[in-house]
Amino acid sequence: MELRLGSLLVEEGVLTRPQVEEILERQAETGDPFGVIAETMYGVAPAAVEMAWARQYAGLTRRIDPLNEEICLRALATVTRRQAWQFRILPLRFEPTELVLATTEMHLARALRFVTNVLGVPAVLMMADPHRLGEALDRHYPLPGMPPTRYARTNSIG
Repeated sequence: MELRLGSLLVEEGVLTRPQVEEILERQAETGDPFGVIAETMYGVAPAAVEMAWARQYAGLTRRIDPLNEEICLRALATVTRRQAWQFRILPLRFEPTELVLATTEMHLARALRFVTNVLGVPAVLMMADPHRLGEALDRHYPLPGMPPTRYARTNSIG
């Protein structure tokens, strides 16, 4: 089943079906992204579009257990301990054309912004259980005195 951004925004009560149809018509004319048109035509908050996009991406990407993944030391070196915990990302490995990282659905949008704007490398983000990601981050980027379960439940550091 394909998760459509418009359907997710309807499900959240942000848009109506007729509004989605109008956005799709405009998108066919202009080629602009659905979210940008929704923001412009109906004042949809960028945060609402971002959250729907994160749900869409999370539903389409692979789910992994970061504790069972093979980790490449060169990939781990792409981020600092602070960045890994702050953005809830665990670099796993390099594939031929991209860096593969793990994150959680809750942190997906923030993680993607960081990867795109700071790392500047093509990347794919895999979804992980928050607690398992916390354990994996604790294993590879330990922060003394901070248990991984605390990080699994919080939205951000600092």
